[in-house]
Amino acid sequence: MIVNAVIFIFGLIIGSFLNVIIYRLPEDKSIIFPRSRCTSCQTELGVIDLIPIVSFLLTKGRCRYCGAKISYQYPLVEFLTGIIFLLLFQQYYFSIQFMIYAFLSSLLLTAAVIDLKHQIIPNRITYFGIITGLILSLLFKHITIRSALLGLVIPAGFLLLIAVITKGGLGMGDVKFIAMIGTYLGAKYTLISIFIGSIVGSVIGLALIGLGVKSRKDRVPFGPLLALGNLLMILYGQVIMDWYLSYKFGMLNL
Repeated sequence: MIVNAVIFIFGLIIGSFLNVIIYRLPEDKSIIFPRSRCTSCQTELGVIDLIPIVSFLLTKGRCRYCGAKISYQYPLVEFLTGIIFLLLFQQYYFSIQFMIYAFLSSLLLTAAVIDLKHQIIPNRITYFGIITGLILSLLFKHITIRSALLGLVIPAGFLLLIAVITKGGLGMGDVKFIAMIGTYLGAKYTLISIFIGSIVGSVIGLALIGLGVKSRKDRVPFGPLLALGNLLMILYGQVIMDWYLSYKFGMLNL
């Protein structure tokens, strides 16, 4: 119980740092310096302002200095990171896989939120993720370098083909994003995650159109859907594979 709490709190702290990256990276600012400031009045934040989730609750979602409203993105990203780390720990415990997948999940969440806000997935995330993924496969051999390279090329090639056929229906940011993911999960899991993301995206898109929130011409960012599909594969990949194979062979027996 105590270990779970520590892992969750560690996730909250990492989530707080991810918020810094989400805010600064699209504006091409350093993610290290200067210290965090209020985005409205630019006052440097104190320690009490930087406690994940707690600070938001204590200040009732407003800056202590100027009273500006703080986006719900901040506690939400912190909470999601904590939950994801906890789920990963319960699946992989203290292992190389836990550390690698916690790192990958942080990249996925960061890219997903940036894509939702700005409709871009920064190259600095994908290129850094690709290089790191290949190095990790060489160092720790959680997957072979061959699997990492196939994961880099095959899923990205598949999305690139779709992008060409649909004439811009997918952006190159999505192609590079899935290439990054493939270096950690390999081709098989990454391709299935694309399928999962597409299904979820179709359901969400139809729901938003039905509610009148979006029209058929509006673009739904694909990055968050790819991130969700891959998080599901990281956490429940074997269960999903078993279900898929049983469904596939079950259909053949009909």
